[in-house]
Amino acid sequence: MILDKLENLGNYELGENFRKAEEFLRSNDLMGLPPCKIKVSGNDVVVNIQDFIGKEEEECRMEAHRDFCDIQIVMNGEELMGWKPQEDCKEVTTPYNEDKDVEFYADKADTLLRVGPRQFAIFFPTDAHQPGIAPGKTYRKIIVKVRDNF
Repeated sequence: MILDKLENLGNYELGENFRKAEEFLRSNDLMGLPPCKIKVSGNDVVVNIQDFIGKEEEECRMEAHRDFCDIQIVMNGEELMGWKPQEDCKEVTTPYNEDKDVEFYADKADTLLRVGPRQFAIFFPTDAHQPGIAPGKTYRKIIVKVRDNF
């Protein structure tokens, strides 16, 4: 798991798909784009732009992926994101869905991360995460799905 400022995303040498994601994020007006899903590099790099409404912690599910990493970016506002090692998650509520590359858990986060404006968190397949904790707050959020290729 990585937590950092958006302008530092290019400092991480995480493979070609991450480079493509970073290039897209750097070269676009992320606040000016409408909410949408953009395939940057086929299904290997997909950007989901959302005008998000945060939820109570109890409403946010712990999830993990096997093939993709998530870059979760809060553009304005603030969100809490839960984290726990995926291997420590024991309470599966929704078994792994290969088409959606996600499994959900009832487990609680070990750590809550405060992600502020223009900050990002990268969650790798070894990281279970619980995004979206920001009760009643509205903000722009960008989720980049990056196929893990390193």
